[in-house]
Amino acid sequence: MKDKFDTIGKSIRKIDSLGLATGEEKFTDDFDFPGKQNLLHLAILYSPHPFAIIEKIDTTDAEKMDGVVDILHYGNTSRVLYTSAGQGYPEPSPYDMVLFDKKVRFVGDRVAMVAAETPHVARAALEKIYVEYRQLEPLFDMEKALNPDAPKIHNDDEYMPIPSVYDISKNLAAEVRINFGDLEKGFSDADFIIENTYSVQYANHCVNEPHSAIAYFDERGRLIIISATQVPFHARRITSKLVGLPIGKIRVIKPRIGGGFGAKQEVLLEPLVALVAIRNKRPARLVLSREEVFVSSRTRHPMRVKLKTGVKNDGTIVALDMDALMNAGAYGSHALTVLANAGSKVLPLFNKIENINFVGRTVYTNLPVGGAYRGYGATQGYAALNQQIDIIARKLGIDVLEYIKKWRIGEGETSPVFEALGEGKEGVKQFINSCKLDECIDRGAKAIGWYEKRDKRIRNGDKVRGVGVAVAMQGSGIPRVDMASAYIKMNEDGSFNLHIGATDIGTGSDTILAQIAGEVLTVPVDKFIVRSSDTDLTPFDVGAYASSTTYVSGNAVRICAQKIATQIISVAQKLLDCDEENLILDNGMVRNIETDESITFERIGYYAFYEQDQFQIQAGASYYGTESPPPFIAQFAEVEVDTRTGQVKVIKFVSAVDCGKAMNPKLAEGQVEGATLNGISYALWEDYKFDDRGRMLNSNYSDYKIFSAADLPDMETIIVESYEETGPFGAKSVAEIGINGPIPAIANAIYDAVQVRLFHSPFTPEKVLEKIQNKK
Repeated sequence: MKDKFDTIGKSIRKIDSLGLATGEEKFTDDFDFPGKQNLLHLAILYSPHPFAIIEKIDTTDAEKMDGVVDILHYGNTSRVLYTSAGQGYPEPSPYDMVLFDKKVRFVGDRVAMVAAETPHVARAALEKIYVEYRQLEPLFDMEKALNPDAPKIHNDDEYMPIPSVYDISKNLAAEVRINFGDLEKGFSDADFIIENTYSVQYANHCVNEPHSAIAYFDERGRLIIISATQVPFHARRITSKLVGLPIGKIRVIKPRIGGGFGAKQEVLLEPLVALVAIRNKRPARLVLSREEVFVSSRTRHPMRVKLKTGVKNDGTIVALDMDALMNAGAYGSHALTVLANAGSKVLPLFNKIENINFVGRTVYTNLPVGGAYRGYGATQGYAALNQQIDIIARKLGIDVLEYIKKWRIGEGETSPVFEALGEGKEGVKQFINSCKLDECIDRGAKAIGWYEKRDKRIRNGDKVRGVGVAVAMQGSGIPRVDMASAYIKMNEDGSFNLHIGATDIGTGSDTILAQIAGEVLTVPVDKFIVRSSDTDLTPFDVGAYASSTTYVSGNAVRICAQKIATQIISVAQKLLDCDEENLILDNGMVRNIETDESITFERIGYYAFYEQDQFQIQAGASYYGTESPPPFIAQFAEVEVDTRTGQVKVIKFVSAVDCGKAMNPKLAEGQVEGATLNGISYALWEDYKFDDRGRMLNSNYSDYKIFSAADLPDMETIIVESYEETGPFGAKSVAEIGINGPIPAIANAIYDAVQVRLFHSPFTPEKVLEKIQNKK
């Protein structure tokens, strides 16, 4: 372990911060094509029905409109099955989509697309398209999806590209089962049993920048796609499959991105703009409206969790049975992997349970489509488990904090769940190398005033206060799945070009990865010219998901920088005429530790370029993770419940997180606070409202409520550093874990205040008031 760091652990300003603040950085919709290459503007016609077959589509009147250039629909496009999930290959999601289908499966499914000279003409032309539908009986209730008489949503030709349970005759998009020990005996040995049903709801990512993409051909006839994507290399591969161009003929560029959170892990728009550009040899642009993002992009998967625990009077959980039912919506994007994470990221936290059964099923319905969303299944699982733990501790009459510390996983320990359950396949056996959860609990408890406020029910008129806690672990990439690469070259002035496939979606990963390279090479971040996420110019990376960037991409950068360091020392040895083992990198120079003689990187660069044995100092490296060290978090909520109205106000929220060595503490805090506020908003307000025909009623920010700065509670983030020996300079992930605790921490705090349990989020005033009144 390194004792002293130069760039690591410093809150260095993001390298793109000034450009973002002044509006100089470009987002996808900022790119334009003046002159002869006038853009075609695209608009999509969506289904008004939840489930129907298109009997006839007539585009004649639309085609006659001035400015309409092309119209696409199922009748003039190829039927190529794919998944929009930007994951590894083959994707662990069912191939159940085509670009345009004769059957529509939810209100908001694609029917046709117009390409026109202006956005106004494109939208107006949609109204001129005549579509005749034969409506089918829709399915909205996921609890009924597996019934033999339920409507069957998908066709016989759709399939899962990896070995996995997939049965469209039962509307079953995915199924996961693991079992350890003897569950029946465990429950028979228990002194008491706690059994509850929990559920979490639909939610939108609410990113500032909506989905957008542009496609055009360059001067050499290659297709260029500029896209607000988290997964440029996956977008290139999937687009290649759908439009029939070789991967080598396609270049995907990711500019700056205004937020992702999983929403842009989907390959939704890239194939559409590509197809129009190919058909018309003109640039094409598609930018979704906010309503389109809500309805027709992707959401968090709703999930129902039945959780049954058998407990001994000494606190031992002798049996745990978890039954998770997840709503995929109309298509199965991430249906298997999100479901698996509800078990794989959750159950190992309490690893002393010997008898475990986990059954998860994802089903199709005629509602909007779920996808990747920050937390990715762990959020749904922890919403149930953390409440159950609080209930157990209260029944035992012991402090839940001490209960957690006694039964949680610790350093040097493992869980059979790690090996049994991964993301879409068996997992990887691993042990915990770093865990400061106990310190997180202690410091978080102090910050919230746990022992001064717990069970005190401090009242101010109709308002009563309570505190609650939740704990969680996550992961750092997907072991034996995720791979990242980096390339560095040195310039003659001692600066460096750092090329990384990793995708900065506003998280600051460009800065973090430059800090890692700078630590190895002993130079500041401003010595690096960083280019990321261009499939022509940067090496492969799976993309920004699974909390992988700092750990997986960071390790690739570290290895690459070490190769550069070796080459620099090799050149310096010739200039200083000494043994290489006496040379070290020191503040942008190479120094002889015996003589204290030194030479600058600039001198080394000029020598390598222009003098004896001329060559380019350069290196590439890849990292393929074989384990996924989890970060840990303890989150505490103090709430105030108005017993007259049911209104719940979060007074203070504390998050104490162990993310290994924090590469950039301010950016780490920002990630935790952003995820936490996202989770608080989800716990209290956010939800999709539908009419009886499956149409979303609140697809705008006026009716879909999210937290703003005005709603911000007092928030405190505490970085509790450990050192993860497998991570770059001790780092683990931090981006997702903060969203996992707000639902259960707030639910537990509500109970502490008014002794009512809320098992189904969001915790709206109506739900809370009903519970309070029923208690009376």
